[in-house]
Amino acid sequence: MQEGAWDVSQLEDMSGTRLSFHCWPSSRLEAARCVVPLGALYTPLKKLPVSCAPPQAMPYDPVRCSSCHAVLNPYCQVDFRSKLWNCPFCLTRNHFPPHYAENITETNLPAELIPQYTTCEYELQNVPDQGPPCFLFVIDTCTTAKKELGELADSLTQALNLMPPDSRVGLITYGTNVSVYELASESISKAYILRGNKEYAPGKVGELLGCTGRPGQVAQQQPNGAAPAPNSPPVGPGQQVLERFLLPVSECSFLVESILEDLRKDPWPVPNDKRPARATGCALSVALSMSHLAIPRRGARVMLFTAGPCTSGPGAMVSRLKEEDMRSHADLAKKAEPMFQPACEFYAKLANPAHHNAPPDKKKKKAPPPPPTPSYHVVDVFACSLDQVGMLEMSNLVEATGGLMVLGDSFGQSVFKESLLRVFNRYPDDVPQDGGHLFMATGASLEVFTSREFKVSGAIGPVTSLNKQGPNVSDLEVGKGGTSAWGLGGIDPNTTVAIYFDVTNPGNSPMSEGKRRYIQFLTKYQHSSGKTRLRATTLCGGWHNPPDPPKDGAPANFGMQQSPVKMSFDQEAAAVLTARMAVSQTESDEVADVLRWVDRSLIRLCSKFADYRPDDPSSFRLSPEFSLYPQFMFHLRRSQFLQLFNSSPDEAAYYRYVLTRENTTNSLVMIQPTLLSYSFNGPPQPALLDAESVRPDTILLLDTFFQVVVIHGETIAAWREQGYHEQEEHAAFRSLLEAPQSDAILIMDSRFPVPRYIVSDQHKSEARFLMAKLNPSVTHNSNLDGGGGGAQVNTDDVSLRVFMEHLMKLAVQQ
Repeated sequence: MQEGAWDVSQLEDMSGTRLSFHCWPSSRLEAARCVVPLGALYTPLKKLPVSCAPPQAMPYDPVRCSSCHAVLNPYCQVDFRSKLWNCPFCLTRNHFPPHYAENITETNLPAELIPQYTTCEYELQNVPDQGPPCFLFVIDTCTTAKKELGELADSLTQALNLMPPDSRVGLITYGTNVSVYELASESISKAYILRGNKEYAPGKVGELLGCTGRPGQVAQQQPNGAAPAPNSPPVGPGQQVLERFLLPVSECSFLVESILEDLRKDPWPVPNDKRPARATGCALSVALSMSHLAIPRRGARVMLFTAGPCTSGPGAMVSRLKEEDMRSHADLAKKAEPMFQPACEFYAKLANPAHHNAPPDKKKKKAPPPPPTPSYHVVDVFACSLDQVGMLEMSNLVEATGGLMVLGDSFGQSVFKESLLRVFNRYPDDVPQDGGHLFMATGASLEVFTSREFKVSGAIGPVTSLNKQGPNVSDLEVGKGGTSAWGLGGIDPNTTVAIYFDVTNPGNSPMSEGKRRYIQFLTKYQHSSGKTRLRATTLCGGWHNPPDPPKDGAPANFGMQQSPVKMSFDQEAAAVLTARMAVSQTESDEVADVLRWVDRSLIRLCSKFADYRPDDPSSFRLSPEFSLYPQFMFHLRRSQFLQLFNSSPDEAAYYRYVLTRENTTNSLVMIQPTLLSYSFNGPPQPALLDAESVRPDTILLLDTFFQVVVIHGETIAAWREQGYHEQEEHAAFRSLLEAPQSDAILIMDSRFPVPRYIVSDQHKSEARFLMAKLNPSVTHNSNLDGGGGGAQVNTDDVSLRVFMEHLMKLAVQQ
């Protein structure tokens, strides 16, 4: 790829990566002046075309550098005569293994050295096969509506039929107490009841479930009740849990379906002035203890289905008294919620198996925390309630394990039912190696290698730091920094991590011509087949030395008009990287401070890269590479990620978490929704996200990622009410009504979580979902003189035009 010819789609197809800049400034000072962070959006499991990667995982271990442990890649310099290769990261010379050295020539290259194969995947041979994943259902029985449990049971029964037959399943229900079902019991349904006001370590759970591993109990764990063979070794408690409570779907599906059909509301009485005693924290503690005890290094998903907040035992987030409200944004800002911090700490502790396995001993000194490891046990939260359920408190647990969040109103809603089924999506049968296996992967970790001129600042996404220090770790931390490796836990083909970099080369030592920079992403994960794989993606890019200092009187952006740095800008990736930084800052800073940071960054960016005459706003011009970026920031400022009005803390946590794990395209839809207009004037057309796009004779289709909204104009709605679409002579009108609904279904078919589908008419209550996203170019103020068209938006927010006028005025100031 030539300098200046930046094909964003080609880079994403080849490597699953999007960069904010493809050509980087060669000094730390110039990098800071670029304002937008130098970063990459990397999708580890993105399906790559055959022309860009080997068609299947290679059945051998990768060749690694003896010094920095980077993986052999096409950018390594190879000496075919002496059978040596140079690592581009640490410049170490390495010998090829004997089986490589015997056959390698300039015309006979291994897959790793083929130029177009910048991404290669390996199936590691020295890691034992762990078998298919395990699914542990944790079901809340404190539901208020009678139909809710029936809807949930129906959805879980469908999910059982989608699981691979050899995957294991377990079942836990909870209310005031926690019930663990023994699935190896064929005659009757047997459950062990545990008190819901306690936290249970794995050893204690094994003891309470009768899985102590004593020799006298070996016979009890035999699946068919037969006596053990003479002189057979005792079976440990973990194996007993596995054979009694976590059984293959093919063996226990009938029993699990029977238990689900018989689910009843928690029998403990609830006074009118109190909430149900819901032991969510205890149930999660028991589920994770069982997983750590039985399958410590095997992929598993603990799937929590909850319909309300935890009110009893560890992790409680609200009192049982109804007179005490759930925490609000104002309570959290004032730190006036005493149960919030303890609940957050409890769920965060559950995410680390080493911390969770060892209950504190007050008599001993506090031991240093063990090193974190990637999570093989993923925690998913499916919350279906009109009230808050504590998703904010549980978000640390979900993020640290790479889990999924789904937020709906009820278990009968398609948002929940369809989303649950899509968790079990599989590859088509004709896909080599992967055919018939689930999309999901567990136990994932990501390590980043860089060449010497820059370092890793941090990562933002569903990650947890693995505290790996090294020479390529920057002192400047962004997100989860101070490391070059992170645990991802559970990942899927859409999981995307934002990695931020820091150029450390000083300004007084310019790069030599032709100098290149190198980045390598190593993703190790457990495939749903049980095998461990390693995907290596290597990127190469150029440097740009800063021009000579501007002469007196020259504009501040002198020298940037045709700069390769400017021409290589990817405004879509940059907008997502900036949005993730803004969302990350909301965890420690006030939202108002974050909004000011976004505004200042945008002004500085325009001052650097726009073309203008000083103090002359009318001369302000943005090149096509930057023209959309200001409106991305305009919509980000107004989005639910930074505006907390009319949203609960749970909703804010949910929206922010989804933004930080989705790919670039989906993230942009969340920041700036897409709008399609349907009319009799021609085929559907993209419309401006503006109040002027709302017309009586059009139908609008809005995609916000979380909702898909179809709004019929006033005239269209009137014709529909009069039944014109049912008449043969108005077939065109019938087609017009059906077109947006068909397109909406196409959008929802490829989306997780499944969006809420809303159909409404102009001026109806549900039209607010559209009006809240539109640029308020027509308001009650602009309509006073009778001018302007489109729908009126009742807001005091500034329009995009006013926003751009202020931006231009501030950007051109000396």
